[in-house]
Amino acid sequence: MRRFLLVMLLTIPAAAFAQKTKVMVMEIKTEIDTRTNRYVELALRHAETTKADFVVIEMDTYGGVMTDAKEIVDMIMDFKKPIVVYINSDAASAGALISIACDSIYMSPGASIGAATVVGGDGEKAPDKYQSYMRGIMRSTAETNHRDPRIAEGMVDESFEIPGIKKEGQVITFSTSEAIKNGFCEGQVNTLDEVLSANNIKNYELDRFELDAADKIIAFFINPFISGILILIIIGGIYFELQTPGATFPILAAGIALVLYLIPYYLNGLADNWEIIALFIGLVLIAAEVFVIPGFGVAGISGIILTVCSLILIMVNNNAFDFEFVPPASILYAVAAAFGGLLGGICLLFIGGSKIADTKFFKRIALVEVHESKKGYTSSFFKENMIGKTGIAHTVLRPSGKVMIDGQLYDAFTRSEFIEKGQNIEVVGEDTTSLRVRLLV
Repeated sequence: MRRFLLVMLLTIPAAAFAQKTKVMVMEIKTEIDTRTNRYVELALRHAETTKADFVVIEMDTYGGVMTDAKEIVDMIMDFKKPIVVYINSDAASAGALISIACDSIYMSPGASIGAATVVGGDGEKAPDKYQSYMRGIMRSTAETNHRDPRIAEGMVDESFEIPGIKKEGQVITFSTSEAIKNGFCEGQVNTLDEVLSANNIKNYELDRFELDAADKIIAFFINPFISGILILIIIGGIYFELQTPGATFPILAAGIALVLYLIPYYLNGLADNWEIIALFIGLVLIAAEVFVIPGFGVAGISGIILTVCSLILIMVNNNAFDFEFVPPASILYAVAAAFGGLLGGICLLFIGGSKIADTKFFKRIALVEVHESKKGYTSSFFKENMIGKTGIAHTVLRPSGKVMIDGQLYDAFTRSEFIEKGQNIEVVGEDTTSLRVRLLV
C-alpha cells in the first residue's frame, strides 16, 4: 500500500504542488471622482490583506477629477506588488495618468490612451496653472516607469511638436498599435487571461474585488435623490418633536437621517470638517431662534442660509469654494436635492401635519385626546363658578394684583386697564389660578 502511494505521488506533476499566484482584479469604469478614489483605496487595502501577488486594473474611463486621479496615482505607485492595467476601451485624461502609473499597460484592439488636457466643470480648457500641474504629473509619472516623458507631456500640451508623433496644436491620443510602437503599451490582448499569460502567470487564483455591503449602502446614500429624502426626514422629525415633546421617535428618525446623510459623504471625501461644523452651527442658530430669541430675525435667517449652503456644499466636490472642476450637473443635483428636501419638509408640515396626527401610529406615541369640560374634565383652580361675582380690589391692579371676594383673596388681572385699591370689580373670566376682572362702575 505504501509503495502504491509513493508511486502515485511520484507520478503527479510538480506543477500540482506549486502555489497558485493570487491575482486581484479591480475595475475603473466610471468617472474618476471621490467615489473612485475610495474604491481604489479599499481595493488596494483588500489586496494587501489577502496578500495578492498581482493586481490587474480593468480600465474604461473618459477621465474625471484631477485631484482624485493624483491621489489614486500615489496609491498605485506606493503599492509593493506589481499592478498592470488592461485598457478594454478608453483611458482618457485622468484615466491615461492612472494607466501610466501602473507597471505595465495592455490594451484591447480599438482601445485608446491619451487626451489628458485638463478641462473645467463646464468642459472648457482649464487655466494654464492646471495644465502646468498636469504636465508635471504626467512627465514625472512616465519617467518613474521608464516611459518617454515628452510623449506623456504631449498628451496634455498642444503647444509643441514631436516629429513623427504629434504636430503643434494637437494633443496625443494613441491607438493600441501606436501605444505599442511608442512604448506606452506592452501588448495587445483580448482577454484578462491573455494579460496574465503575457506576464507568465499560468497557475493562478482569481479574486475580483467588490465593495462589501456596508460600502454599497454608503454609495447608495450618496445619490442626490436619497439625500433629498433624508433632508425631508430631518426637517419633519425636528418639527414633529417640537409639536409633541418627549415623543422621541420623530427626533430619533431625524438623528438617524442626519447620520445617514453625513457619514457617506464624509467617508467618500466630499464632506469636509468645516462644512459639517457649518451645518451644525446653522442648526444651532435655528434652534436658538425658536427656543431662546423672541420673534424671527438675524439668527434664524442666518441659520437657514448656513444650513442650506452647508447641505449643498457637502454634496459637491469643491475645494474650499473652488468649483473649477465641479461639473455644473453636480451642482444642479445638489441644489435640487437640498431645496427639494426643504420644500418637501415644508409641504409635509403644512399639508400632511394634520393628517399624520390622525394616524394610529401617531396616536400611540403622542397624547392627542382632549379632555373637554362637557365630559366632566376641568382644569379650574376654583371650586365654584366665579364669573359674575363682585368684590373689591385688595391691591392695585396694574394690570395684575389681588382682589377680595366674599371674604377671600384671589389672584386677578385686567385686560389692560388699571384698577386702584378699594375700587369695585366684577369677575368676567377664569384663567386656571387667576381671575380676569373689570372695573365695576
